[in-house]
Amino acid sequence: MKAKITLHIYAKTTKANAAGQLPIYIRLTVDGQRFEFSSKKFIEKSKWSPELSKMKGSSEEARTLNNYLDLMKSKVFDVQMELIHKNEELSLENFKSRILGTHQRERMIIPIYQNHNDKIEDLIGNGYAYGTLERFKISLKHLQEFIQWKYNVSDISITKIDYAFVTEFEFYLRSIKKCNNNTAVKYVRNFRKIIKICLDNDWLDKNPCSRYEGKMKEVERDFLTEEELNRIYNKRFSSERLTLVKDIFIFSCYTGLAYIDVKGLKKDHIGIGIDGQKWIFKNRQKTDTKSKIPLLPIAEELILKYANHPKCLNEDSILPILTNQKMNAYLKEVGDLCDISKEITFHMARHTFATSVTLTNGVPVETVSKMLGHKNIQTTQHYAKILDKKVSEDMMILREKFNSCNQKTKSS
Repeated sequence: MKAKITLHIYAKTTKANAAGQLPIYIRLTVDGQRFEFSSKKFIEKSKWSPELSKMKGSSEEARTLNNYLDLMKSKVFDVQMELIHKNEELSLENFKSRILGTHQRERMIIPIYQNHNDKIEDLIGNGYAYGTLERFKISLKHLQEFIQWKYNVSDISITKIDYAFVTEFEFYLRSIKKCNNNTAVKYVRNFRKIIKICLDNDWLDKNPCSRYEGKMKEVERDFLTEEELNRIYNKRFSSERLTLVKDIFIFSCYTGLAYIDVKGLKKDHIGIGIDGQKWIFKNRQKTDTKSKIPLLPIAEELILKYANHPKCLNEDSILPILTNQKMNAYLKEVGDLCDISKEITFHMARHTFATSVTLTNGVPVETVSKMLGHKNIQTTQHYAKILDKKVSEDMMILREKFNSCNQKTKSS
């Protein structure tokens, strides 16, 4: 970053105009390399002071010209400060392009990322969910902190982003931010979307993420067994708060709706299905895909229980749901009081619907996928893999039965 920079202002005697005036030039020298450019001002030779590099005297003409030359010197100094701030090389070429105005305005990654997030925020409920915005906001925050940590600057030109930048960002997420594999990969993928915007706008010639192959690890999604689910359903609490939390959780276990969809469930989302029974007809907020869910008796029972609750009447909602944070905090109490060792979260209800309520009871995976509003059936098939354990347990019971029968046959 260090460079020897000198600036010299002089009247060029070899280029006098028709009136005999000399053009005033500015000579910039960077590490021995020179660049001269005109100040676009002229002066009579007798009025110029080569020693002081300015016009002699204190007349109005001298003050005006000398102030102008000071501004020219300041311009060169401003360029130097800009290059230092942006961590760019103090090269003659960088000075020259900025002074002459041939330097294309650099596009920085943070404003591009922020503009992307602002557009998502404007489209919440119109193709984007709030959760998506939150993930991109967190990803942007991590990127800003990474740039400061790695380069000691607040922003970086998109032309400076290469494959090494991408891999270092992932390393930072894993090591400094302590993100697990899937979280780190998701944040880098969010960043990759911003790079795609740059590529689509022809701001970048090469994709720095093209060789990035971050892979998600399959996560075992916890769920409640049928016995655990019944234990919670049959539990009676003296606290109205815990009773409410239990009821809403059970409702989600028998409908498969995520927290945000239960919260947004209105009376007009309940209609009559093809079988003449009550169904839920609602687009998932996360993916905007349609969910059509026949109401099971327990879910219908809970809707009737809270039909006249003041909050439901005032807000036209189906259930008086609390914040997600409070729901998860109180569900830990519910789990403890029901002697369930698993850490119960509200989203576990959705996994329980997919496994213990539907797939375990013979509902085809295609039907479950449709009710859950999954875009890809492979997402639903993950739950079927979990149930391989149950297949193994069931077959073990069957083996024991066969063994018992064989022993009886032999003894007879």
